[in-house]
Amino acid sequence: MKIRYLGHGGLHIELAGTQLIIDPFISGNDLARDVDISALKPDYLILTHGHQDHTLDAEKILKQSDAKLISTYEVANHYGDKGYEVVAMNHGGVYRMGELSLKMVNAVHSSSFADGSYAGNPVGLVLYTDTECVYISGDTALTMDMKLIPMTCPPVDVAVLCVGDHFTMGYKDAVIAAQFVEAKIVMGVHYDTFPPIKLDQDAAILAFKEAMIRLDLPAIGEVKEY
Repeated sequence: MKIRYLGHGGLHIELAGTQLIIDPFISGNDLARDVDISALKPDYLILTHGHQDHTLDAEKILKQSDAKLISTYEVANHYGDKGYEVVAMNHGGVYRMGELSLKMVNAVHSSSFADGSYAGNPVGLVLYTDTECVYISGDTALTMDMKLIPMTCPPVDVAVLCVGDHFTMGYKDAVIAAQFVEAKIVMGVHYDTFPPIKLDQDAAILAFKEAMIRLDLPAIGEVKEY
């Protein structure tokens, strides 16, 4: 699989020949100014929750592509009411896209739209084929529910975990999260965008190294192949 970091919690994933954009917050992020939003034309756009720092560029990408939006029931219906093609899901459900499957798992956070209206509950994502699996935590605190992932999903090849603290778990809790999901490789996201989530990268890398887990902190726009 290939994962391109779009900044903050945003990802562009290529898996099983399918192009996925997850939680695009690009135009509002000065650190992501070199990412060309107009070039993003995925097959599916997935949103983990309704907060603006995960949905800001969703409509722009939907308008310029034939992408289908996948999200929780409330978020999907919000976009479906605007005329977009959507798939509404919820915790524990699985949606199949040919060889690729998506399972929604628990996340401990909040979720509302930019106007403050209700956006349901947040989720994490497990994307997998017969041979590859990636867990995307979305915005979350550390939760014991992460231990269910290796019990109910294929072995996790890479975990994409928020590490910035303040609004989500920090890197110390993310080490435990990686252990819970039994991942030996982690891509860190959701850090440095705003002052409260500034990451001490050296300390984070050391903490993961001491736990014998590899932490990748790619530059925005960088592609990692797993």
